[in-house]
Amino acid sequence: MSQTLHLSIEGMSCAGCVAAIEKAINDVNYVTSANVNFAEHTATVEGNTSAEAVIAAIRLAGYQASELSGLDDEADKEQAEFVYYRQLLKQAGFAALLGAPLFVFGMAGMLPALTSANGPLFWFVIALATLAVMVYSGGHFFLGAVKSLQQHNANMDLLIALGTGTAWLYSLVIVFKPELVPALAQHVYFEAAAVILALINLGSALEMRARGKTSQAIKQLIGLQPKTACVVRDNRELNILIEEVVVDDVLRVKPGERIAVDGIITQGHSSLDESMISGEPLAVKKQPGDKVLAGTINKSGSFLFQAKRIGKETTLAQIIAMVRTAQSSKPAIGRLVDKIASVFVPAVLIVAVLTFLTWINFAASEQALTYAIVTMMTVLIIACPCALGLATPISIMAGVGKAALYQTLIRNGDALQQAGKLETIVLDKTGTVTEGKPGISKIITRGNWHEADLLLWAASAEINSEHPLAEAIVLAAKEQQLALLPVTEFAAIAGQGIRAKLENKSLLLGTRKLMQSFDINIQALLNQAAELEQQANTVIFIAIDGEPAGIIAVSDAIKKDAFAAIKRMHQQGLEVMLLTGDNRASANAVARQLGIDKVIAEVLPQDKAGQIAHLQGQGKIVAMVGDGINDAPALALADVGFAIGTGTDVAIESADITLMSGSLHGVVDAVEISRATVRNIKQNLFGAFIYNGLGIPVAAGILFPFTGLLLNPMIAGGAMAISSLTVVSNANRLRFFKPSGRQVSIKETL
Repeated sequence: MSQTLHLSIEGMSCAGCVAAIEKAINDVNYVTSANVNFAEHTATVEGNTSAEAVIAAIRLAGYQASELSGLDDEADKEQAEFVYYRQLLKQAGFAALLGAPLFVFGMAGMLPALTSANGPLFWFVIALATLAVMVYSGGHFFLGAVKSLQQHNANMDLLIALGTGTAWLYSLVIVFKPELVPALAQHVYFEAAAVILALINLGSALEMRARGKTSQAIKQLIGLQPKTACVVRDNRELNILIEEVVVDDVLRVKPGERIAVDGIITQGHSSLDESMISGEPLAVKKQPGDKVLAGTINKSGSFLFQAKRIGKETTLAQIIAMVRTAQSSKPAIGRLVDKIASVFVPAVLIVAVLTFLTWINFAASEQALTYAIVTMMTVLIIACPCALGLATPISIMAGVGKAALYQTLIRNGDALQQAGKLETIVLDKTGTVTEGKPGISKIITRGNWHEADLLLWAASAEINSEHPLAEAIVLAAKEQQLALLPVTEFAAIAGQGIRAKLENKSLLLGTRKLMQSFDINIQALLNQAAELEQQANTVIFIAIDGEPAGIIAVSDAIKKDAFAAIKRMHQQGLEVMLLTGDNRASANAVARQLGIDKVIAEVLPQDKAGQIAHLQGQGKIVAMVGDGINDAPALALADVGFAIGTGTDVAIESADITLMSGSLHGVVDAVEISRATVRNIKQNLFGAFIYNGLGIPVAAGILFPFTGLLLNPMIAGGAMAISSLTVVSNANRLRFFKPSGRQVSIKETL
């Protein structure tokens, strides 16, 4: 059975590592897909395989990995990253302790010359001190370089190791055998090696700290999960760790406490704050038989509930898993960048060699060797593709996280990228635009039929149907305490209604089209039906033994925020359409109230996907928003499918984006967040490509013939660190993005 594995990965140094790890994972038997997130240092693996097999493959590729299996793993990962952050700061400080004084005193001319009496001894001691710096502050780069070579890969570690290693070896040769090079080339670069390592480690530390901020959404969601729960066992109340709760345990919840797991209330009444799911700040009343969800808050009253879903099965855990998977996914633009990054480092190595050869062969000065060494080192250091590798995933993490805080769960990076391109939003009616809880507004009878009798026959026939209109009819009969009749025959006619037999009489219940199919003359009811439909009622015709018996009008209240949400859609330049199986008059009435641009009514369930395909055939980028089983094909076919989170599991599984709250505001939130995220990615990629595109030629010395200046390797090291930090900082701006006209987020409810 296919499963999703979430892994934490250690040892990644640049985007070049991503391709190596993904290749290693994809080579494991039964793995169907693998996404490695360089920004988060995680991997998401799909397939019928074990975590142990995948971890073994990653280790064979030269990296370390561990499974993220529970909610506490995020805290463990955060703690491990904090420890590594402190380590990077120590490594940067140790390197700066040597490099900074050497740089300052060297610029001031206060260091002994190589030719002085104590010069060789002084510089030999400095060489040993620099070696100690390279072992402590740069050892992880050299180990990473060795591992990458063993796996026939090339990554950032290799560039740094070659750059600093070359500087140290060249300087050591100058200390012992200065006569091997011309006098003007007799310079040592110990301070460059030390300062470069200090700057790169400091940049990595600051980048890691900034990256951690893009994970705030996951941390806030995990913060909704309590650590302990009060379980009633053997008539005793015990406080236990949440991991120890088992299915069917009875739990006690006191006022102010968060619900530990999903379950059903067995005793007591209360009001719960469910804003983390619904976005609705008002407390929801709960009584025995009602569901409660992990992470929601008990506002008042104490109650008992029975655990039904625990651990990974809770709604909260599934939300976290979906967000985590989406943050690790790659949109099309991200996959393209990964391909570029995978060949970037080998290309840089070639450029570095060509730079060295160019200076050696074409520089007329005696300093040709010095220039060749300096430019080669500078190219190696400045070209590290960290910024390029971070540009897309760091923005995706921030964008998906921001959407989750507004109760909008984005399943993958492609959906996030595509949502911003949408032109047409197609809305289902029942349960999407309306509350999905219709009620009977009027019953009109013909002949000798009375309202109660007509309701009784209709409810008896509809008792086994799950359609919202059928449920409204059955509920009305139950409220009137009508004893339902036995049904001897039953047949559903897709998109039209039902045919049944009760008390030896045949019954037809459904649309105008159903009546016409069976040649039922409903002419006398059409005026009244039209009037009700103009008032946004759905009209159900009833015929018994071939004669019209009356109509039942059912109305479904429009969602309170639907008008405001559709207004926001129009403000974003989106065309809004209503696609429904309901009659045209009723659909038009709803559309008029909400300002919907176009209505496609009386569509059979199997034809909804065809309508989406027709719109796409006109060149439109289309979203479908629905909540029912009959919406699933259309949701899957649309460029972006939005499922109402309060709808069916089938619809949710078919969609790209789930609106947990059921509010149409989530559609506009997703569009706005998508546009902001894609804009952020493009800014990052522009910065990264400009940095590398301009930095490498400058480092190679392209400006030297015009200005006489070469880029210092230490400046290159600082620029490399700053470029990555700039990309991460730019992505972090998404944390402060707020969709226009939006209300409350999960963050604001904590």
